[in-house]
Amino acid sequence: MPEPEPTPEPTPEPTRERATPPGVARLRDALTRPSRSQVVVAVLLAVVGFAGVVQMRTTAEDDTYSGYREQDLIDLLTGLAGTTQRAETEITRLEDIRDDLRSSTTARSAAIEEARREARALEVLAGTVPVGGPGIRVTIAEDAGTIRASAIVDMVQELRSAGAEAIEINDQVRLVAGSWAIQDGDGIVVDSVPLRPPYVVEAIGTATTLDGAMSFPDGPTQTFERGSAATVEVDEVDQLEIASTVPDVAEPQFARRSD
Repeated sequence: MPEPEPTPEPTPEPTRERATPPGVARLRDALTRPSRSQVVVAVLLAVVGFAGVVQMRTTAEDDTYSGYREQDLIDLLTGLAGTTQRAETEITRLEDIRDDLRSSTTARSAAIEEARREARALEVLAGTVPVGGPGIRVTIAEDAGTIRASAIVDMVQELRSAGAEAIEINDQVRLVAGSWAIQDGDGIVVDSVPLRPPYVVEAIGTATTLDGAMSFPDGPTQTFERGSAATVEVDEVDQLEIASTVPDVAEPQFARRSD
């Protein structure tokens, strides 16, 4: 018997790859290769998300007192008001202290300045410092030695009464309240200093007033001219310089100021 012919095996069909849906492919491409616009959108979303978190935290913080009872809130506000009032009271107290200090400092400064002015005035009147200023120069000349010491003293008193603030004779002796003069032969002795004519007396003050104190009827000028046959010349001077001074006055041993 003839052998049967072999049955041919079927030829396998070629394997066909499964097609990928288009939407999935686009999503995969977007995730693996994002475009510039997609990156911008992602950043904006991140910013919005961060802002939302911050807002939620802020809201949570704003709600700190939301759980308080009404009485608790009232007590809290009352405490804050009391603290504010105490602070304002303290500020007012400190401002008052500041004003008092300023006032006392001003008063103390004024008192010190007034004391300095008085000290300067007393130095001038006491004759312990050189001085300068307007005034008159009186020159008394005579040859016979007839000018009396008492006439010089009377003239000095008239000048003081007319407002003379400083007086000097012969550029040697500063005449003050305690000065004295005596006769000494043809001359005089003033505060232990012997002087001889002509006598030159310089007085600082208002020149016209001092001139009038010398020239009024029966005043010093006429007294010297009539009683001593002396010549008297009075000159008003814009600026006199009195350099002589008296020794510093010793502190009194027994006398004390009475208030």
